[in-house]
Amino acid sequence: MKYLIRIFITALLVMLLAYLMKGVMVDEFTTALTVAIVLGLLNFFVKPILVLFTMPVTFITLGLFLVVINTIIIMLCDYFVDGFKIHTFWTAMLFSIILSLSQSLVYQITGDTK
Repeated sequence: MKYLIRIFITALLVMLLAYLMKGVMVDEFTTALTVAIVLGLLNFFVKPILVLFTMPVTFITLGLFLVVINTIIIMLCDYFVDGFKIHTFWTAMLFSIILSLSQSLVYQITGDTK
């Protein structure tokens, strides 16, 4: 049940960010739900592999390269989900940062910990 609530919250945040940001488009709420599910799957399966392969760069940049990895995950989600469009790499990076921060804030407020 906790995971369904997290998916729903992420979908709401994706819709909100798409409304507020110029370079992000989401067709409808079901697309936002699909984005939330695909992001969860990509973060579970693909992100650890990317982190492992880019460990030296991440170490040299003191962890800042993880922002680039999150951006790549968002862009992969853009590729896989029809109806979800992010125009540029920089828009995807800003979307990734704001989504991560807003998820953390919402989970802090609701008392839900990872």
